Amino acid sequence: MAVAIITGASRGLGRALAGALAARGWDLVLDARHAGALKEVAAGLAEHGTRVEAPAGDVTDAAHRAELVAAAGRLGGVDLLVNNAGMLGAEPLVPLAEQPLEGFRAALEANLVAPLGLLQEALPQLRRSAAGAVVNVSSDAAVVAYRTWGAYGATKAGVDLLSAVLAVEEPRLRVWWVDPGGMRTRMLAAAEPGEDLTGTPAPEEVAPAFLRLLDERPASGRYTASALLEER
Repeated sequence: MAVAIITGASRGLGRALAGALAARGWDLVLDARHAGALKEVAAGLAEHGTRVEAPAGDVTDAAHRAELVAAAGRLGGVDLLVNNAGMLGAEPLVPLAEQPLEGFRAALEANLVAPLGLLQEALPQLRRSAAGAVVNVSSDAAVVAYRTWGAYGATKAGVDLLSAVLAVEEPRLRVWWVDPGGMRTRMLAAAEPGEDLTGTPAPEEVAPAFLRLLDERPASGRYTASALLEER
């Protein structure tokens, strides 16, 4: 069976992707900081026959990243790495003039440095896979200047560039950096409290866009979930 590592899998898009891949028979290594929520997700998937490893921890910790990749090795080796975990850097979001630098540093570590570190750890296994792929979750804030989204958007712009360079350096892999668009998640609610999220899609509605990438394996590049869903 194919094996995926998914970070930030206890809720939101990570949890939705875990469920969607489990339904297709994938084995999973799931990560999140909160052990209780992660254990609940893993138990629900295991009930349906999915092999799940779910070590709780922080992806900014090198030892935890090594633990995730070792877990994938026990399942047969990682075929898909999904760098989904992230943080805003300030809750609620604030203009750059008010952005706490410690929050920006934390967001850089979680959103940009940690995905690179996990990629480096997982690359030997990904290179051995017949269908090795990396999905880095981006944002429209990486390419559009939204007020108050500057610090978070900067981290995601960095993710986009790292992804593009990785695609050049590792041509045997598929590297997709994907803007999922606005989703009805706890993170978006924390970013802009009071914002009406009625009509904003749930993560489960966005997950099929990522499945399409796995089904069709288009060239490495930047994709938006809205375009992938509209073209189906």
